[in-house]
Amino acid sequence: MRDGPTLRIPFGILLLLAGLTLYVMGVVWASQWIERVPVLVQTIIYLALGIIWLLPLRRFLIWMETGRWR
Repeated sequence: MRDGPTLRIPFGILLLLAGLTLYVMGVVWASQWIERVPVLVQTIIYLALGIIWLLPLRRFLIWMETGRWR
């Protein structure tokens, strides 16, 4: 664990918020094409997009806490 406070956590939170904002803006931009497919396909696409952003989150949180990516 950490011995003292570091700037990784506040920097990580800001980076996470910026990344999520860009991701959401990308999904909103892509929605103009997603809305043209049937509702069942839209549901699958939005479920996948709702889960995909979680994939790199574990390593990112580990980096915020320890300073290492693994």
